[in-house]
Amino acid sequence: MREETRKLILKAKRALRAAEALHDRGDADFAVGRAYYAMFYLAQALLNERDLHFRKHSGVHAAFGEHFAKSGILDPKLHRWLLDAFDKRILGDYEVGEVVTEEDSRVVIEQARA
Repeated sequence: MREETRKLILKAKRALRAAEALHDRGDADFAVGRAYYAMFYLAQALLNERDLHFRKHSGVHAAFGEHFAKSGILDPKLHRWLLDAFDKRILGDYEVGEVVTEEDSRVVIEQARA
């Protein structure tokens, strides 16, 4: 395993712990964001092992889908979860009011754990 991959995996674990703590405090919108980043860092880690690097989230999303979901290496639902979590993160980060619910947060955290 490459050193950068190892660091991304550790960062993903930290992001997941932060998501759980935020969720427990009732900060669903911020919890969803951290859970998304846990997924994102893991997608980057997998791509890194294939020497694939991207500057934008959309590049990571597309490459993860192409190299791992469409190819059947991983369950395609993982790609769908990554994309859905990104959408929830955008809502949580940029919208005002309670657009991200506690249930949304719980679901995205569970998906990130998977």
